[in-house]
Amino acid sequence: MKSDDQKGLSVILIYLGLLFFLIGMAGRVKMDFHHAKEIFTLGMSAAAISASLGVIVFLFSLRKRQD
Repeated sequence: MKSDDQKGLSVILIYLGLLFFLIGMAGRVKMDFHHAKEIFTLGMSAAAISASLGVIVFLFSLRKRQD
């Protein structure tokens, strides 16, 4: 995979993490909703996983370019 492709994938994963974060926060704000805590927990977990994968892919793309 090219370095530019990896950077693009990392940006997509980071923004996906942001989207999951916003979904989790929306679940947290909507307190009268029955499954608000589950949505918040799942959103934050998914945000952390996808953002960390995005950072890891980005770091690998930088290392590949230096070689």
